[in-house]
Amino acid sequence: MILFAVLSALPALPAGAEAQPREARSGKSKPTDVVAVSTASELPAATEVAGGREIGVTVYNDNLGVVKDRRRIAVPGGASEVRFPGVASMIDPTSVHLRPLGGRDLDVIWQDYRFDLLNTDKLLDRYLEQPVEVSTKDDQVRKGTLLSYDAGSLVIRDNSAGIVILNRAEVRQIALKDVPKGLTSRPTLVWRVQSPSSGEQPLEATYLTSGMNWHAEYVAQVEPGGASLALQGWASVENRSGATYEDAKIKLVAGTIHRANQPPGPIPFATMAMERGAAKLEERPLSEYHVYELPVATTLANDDVKQIGLLEAAGVKATRKFTYDPSKDAEHVMVSEEFENASSNQLGQPLPGGVVRVFQRDKDGSLELLGEDRIDHTAKNETVRVAVGGAFDIGVERKQTDLKQVTPRVNETAFEVTLRNHRAEAVDVTVVDHAYGDWEVLDSTIPVKKKDATTFEFLVHCTPEKPVTLSYRLRTRS
Repeated sequence: MILFAVLSALPALPAGAEAQPREARSGKSKPTDVVAVSTASELPAATEVAGGREIGVTVYNDNLGVVKDRRRIAVPGGASEVRFPGVASMIDPTSVHLRPLGGRDLDVIWQDYRFDLLNTDKLLDRYLEQPVEVSTKDDQVRKGTLLSYDAGSLVIRDNSAGIVILNRAEVRQIALKDVPKGLTSRPTLVWRVQSPSSGEQPLEATYLTSGMNWHAEYVAQVEPGGASLALQGWASVENRSGATYEDAKIKLVAGTIHRANQPPGPIPFATMAMERGAAKLEERPLSEYHVYELPVATTLANDDVKQIGLLEAAGVKATRKFTYDPSKDAEHVMVSEEFENASSNQLGQPLPGGVVRVFQRDKDGSLELLGEDRIDHTAKNETVRVAVGGAFDIGVERKQTDLKQVTPRVNETAFEVTLRNHRAEAVDVTVVDHAYGDWEVLDSTIPVKKKDATTFEFLVHCTPEKPVTLSYRLRTRS
């Protein structure tokens, strides 16, 4: 029985465009539909048992995924060929590992990653100097040898009419005798294996793939005054790996793992859809990292972003802080929300790094954005600090009032920071400054607190409409 691959004809080039010969093509032609089955392997083929596939996907924060693809395979005795079609097109072929799970011996002779996908130009290229059958839109059939092709025409040696040039716009279909060896419709892993006996057994292929990532997003709804908040977290999982993982067991790893230097791979353009899952992730430690696992299987479609519930907490005690640090913003007093990531404060699980968006309800009941900030991975019992924005009703002015060289290696500098509170209530503002090397604050109008080797700060109480000025003198030794 003869198999035929039937190709839909490509349209002709637009008027005025110059057709490129086969040798000058860029290789970016659009694939067309192929109606065919692949040719039989030289070896007996192991067959996949329907309903016997299980997928696990572990996604990391840095463009990396680990896929565990389990399939139940009927393996014949002796040498055979095992195929796993539909794997990620962004796979790292050097990371592939196949292992039997059924307790039987199975020797892997070699493995291969086949990514030479079917399209019109590749099929025609393989059929140069080979017999083809071309049907035109006026129902003529040309049988002969394919001599050449480009985007606008086909040249064949017709068995009865000699050399014929056909306009591809007039071609309805091209029939080819079977699919050339080596082409495949989907990215496929192939192994040649040796088995002492025949029978079904589960096989697991594990591999790394790029094109996968995840990140956390949080929504914090603060009460007026910032004394408490409700926190909701989502994990956004991006899949651009080139494969869809049906009913997969999803794990997310928080933390940055060390990897050997990798050459950059292509990242395909993706038009992403958004889907939110209802189930919440369950957290547990893994070595120096934290794993978040979805308790139910879900489909991770290619070119999609799936959002999965990470946490939800209400009644989280918080503190609104006012800070002036001229090294970060010399013109504004900044507002932040701080809260303890502790079980006594309705939280107490490691928080993956991500963006926190802070909202507050207006008098009309609508939620309004106050600001957003990115937090790092935060362990339990640590403080979370979220910068919200500048304090509109607190003015600040900083000026240098003195600079003198005491000795060739000793300098003294004096500063004044004036704060004006136009709010209805009093606030405390933390004024932060930095010094390097051997330093000390000689005197100040408000007590100083040394935070670390390069940072000191002052807590300034600001009453409404009463400007307060902080003065201090800093000595440094070089």
